[in-house]
Amino acid sequence: MFKGSMPALVTPFKDGELDIKTLKNLVEWHIDQGSHGIVPVGTTGESPTLSHEEHDLVVEEVVRAVNGRVPVIAGSGSNSTREGIRLIRHAEEAGADGALVVTPYYNKPTQDGLVAHYTAMHDACNLPIIIYNIPPRSVVDMTPDTMGVLARLPRIVGVKDATADISRVSKQRLTCGPDFIQLSAEDATALGFNAHGGVGCISVTANVAPKLCSQLQEATLNGDFRKALEIQDKLMPLHMAVFTEPGLVGVKYAMSLLGLCTDEVRLPLTPLSDGTRILVKDAMKHAGLL
Repeated sequence: MFKGSMPALVTPFKDGELDIKTLKNLVEWHIDQGSHGIVPVGTTGESPTLSHEEHDLVVEEVVRAVNGRVPVIAGSGSNSTREGIRLIRHAEEAGADGALVVTPYYNKPTQDGLVAHYTAMHDACNLPIIIYNIPPRSVVDMTPDTMGVLARLPRIVGVKDATADISRVSKQRLTCGPDFIQLSAEDATALGFNAHGGVGCISVTANVAPKLCSQLQEATLNGDFRKALEIQDKLMPLHMAVFTEPGLVGVKYAMSLLGLCTDEVRLPLTPLSDGTRILVKDAMKHAGLL
């Protein structure tokens, strides 16, 4: 259903406003470069600083531009279950193929609260749901046992795992079953993630290096880890450089060097420091992108 390299798509801005023309161009470029899916309005899409109207518009425009060629997994998470239901219903109405639903941030629900939240989201629409488990941002960690409970629901189909614990893949295979879709959220460890049973990565780096990221994913899924390791060696400095500061800031700057979009971000995020710009440029040269 969902596998391979899927960029956590940036939201391009021009003079502080959405740049829809560039957004559509990015979709075309990603499909041409071999990306296996598109994930709009996640954290890398600056969803925290988009208005509700902007969030909805980005989903609609991406679905329309993709036109069924690859899956679209729309960011639909909130720390309010009521708001999450609104977002996931809109994603379904817009024609998305799935919904990415982050664990509720800031209010720190219990494991029972997580089950209740995702069950309500599940029951509110007919989209397949990918759980986004990212403890560093949400300050709550969904345990493998809790995920196993939710995996019994027919439309809770997988997880985007940002725990940086590769052993989670094996633990979640035990509680959720081997067919549960496990997607990495950590570019630097995506190769190892797939060796443990993962099937893809929702990637920040794929915004600027989609062909290399898709080739790495295809190599792992074909069992060719020698080839995957060669690609990983090209990409690793870029993974490190992009995440020296917030990843979306680093990758937007990298994209601006290729003329793909501006490096504009919204406050409280700020442009890259001069030192990090040098790191990103050097890493892009190492990967053969410049």
